[in-house]
Amino acid sequence: MPGVDAERPRRVMIGRFVGVSGIRGQLKFESYTEPRTAAFQYRPWWLVQRGEECLVEPVELKPQGKGLVSRIANCDSRDAAERWVGAEVWVDRAVLPPVSDDQFYWVDLEGLTVVHISGQVFGLVKHLFATGANDVMVVQGDRERLLPFVMGAVVRSVDLDERRIVVDWDPDF
Repeated sequence: MPGVDAERPRRVMIGRFVGVSGIRGQLKFESYTEPRTAAFQYRPWWLVQRGEECLVEPVELKPQGKGLVSRIANCDSRDAAERWVGAEVWVDRAVLPPVSDDQFYWVDLEGLTVVHISGQVFGLVKHLFATGANDVMVVQGDRERLLPFVMGAVVRSVDLDERRIVVDWDPDF
């Protein structure tokens, strides 16, 4: 994929810090994992904020009200925690558990070439997003296309080794 550093491990964003809680360095944590407390299983965390990265160990992650509260190593005061509000929390892709043959992490699909069953190349998967009905691939080629990621009906095959997704989707749509 153009612009990807082959030497750097691929990372997945699992959440972000959205505020502080209390006076002991706790941070309000918005988790993108399912279940949301699974974020604590993946270590270490890379905190990314304003172009800077910092490797940290999560020390605690617990439910509090409708949200989650986290603590990270060497962050033991409200002032220290405030520094991390807004930081994205990433983990190396390698620490995530394996998935079955018919499941995929979005990060593994990003950058794959999308090809129509006729052989027409649509472009590369730029990113994916969730809707109420299904996930959607944003494919960038001669133009941007939004394709539902529905195995069987639209997505006919995914070959991670060949870095290719074959779809049955109207090329003019």
